[in-house]
Amino acid sequence: MFETSARLLSLLSLLQARRDWPGQVLAERLDVSPRTVRRDVDRLRELGYPVLATKGPDGGYRLDAGADLPPLLFDDEQAVALAVALRSAATSGAGIAEAAMRALTTVRQVMPARLRHHVDALEVTAVARDGPRVDGAVLVALGAAVRAREVLRFDHGDARRRAEPHHLVTWGGRWYLVAWDLDRGDWRIFRADRITPRIPTGPRFVPRDVPGGDVAAFVSARFRGSAGGGWPCRGEVVLALPAAEVAPHAGDGIVEELGPERCRLVLGSWSWVGLAASLGRFDADVEVVGPDELREAFAHLSRRYAAAALRS
Repeated sequence: MFETSARLLSLLSLLQARRDWPGQVLAERLDVSPRTVRRDVDRLRELGYPVLATKGPDGGYRLDAGADLPPLLFDDEQAVALAVALRSAATSGAGIAEAAMRALTTVRQVMPARLRHHVDALEVTAVARDGPRVDGAVLVALGAAVRAREVLRFDHGDARRRAEPHHLVTWGGRWYLVAWDLDRGDWRIFRADRITPRIPTGPRFVPRDVPGGDVAAFVSARFRGSAGGGWPCRGEVVLALPAAEVAPHAGDGIVEELGPERCRLVLGSWSWVGLAASLGRFDADVEVVGPDELREAFAHLSRRYAAAALRS
């Protein structure tokens, strides 16, 4: 019985690894006869796994999606990855924290002792941002509209909107819908927690290309305050620090070594004052290369800081 059970798990693992398996190849991998493979497939079907027979010169098998969720099989790395993902799900903003913890408890209970010990010892600290959570049903509805390429009708705050949904993204702990607003004829980013989908959805549409072709870059640029793909304020300075000390803290800036104790840094920000303040975190002398707006921002901050020091 143990040999048969172990063989069933091996067969199930193989079926999950790729879409189609010729019967003879499965028999060779399991070191059994094709007849034994057929019997084992029948046993898996009795357990609820929808294994389909495929046609062809040799015949074969495929693990299909079923109406019910049978027992799942994970290798060690998959099980640990699943546990980490479930622990982090509480901070996703998707309103699924309780369900994720229940799922984690279920997965942990069926883990072998050696694996449970590794998962329990793995500390996962995720800091959740304060903010509204999105109903899981809303995310499912938005995701379905994106996948089906169907015009979405929804209430957003007090306004009723029609849009072509293109991507569902997360930013700063919140969920957003990237869509083409049909009424305004432009791209918009809607907060998902403010969306109430209306049923039914509209007709299908041919997807447009997101500006720049990169959704992540497009969303990042919009939140930076620039529709052109970059920071609205970008400046260049020379710092009296080695490039190796600046690079780890430069974010998406460009660092160029000028000598043992000097480097050039090109950095962007949402405002000139914000950029000057960001550069001030490097505890070193700063030479502004340009533009003049950055010099003026440094002068503005110097006056403000000097006044603060006098008041103190």
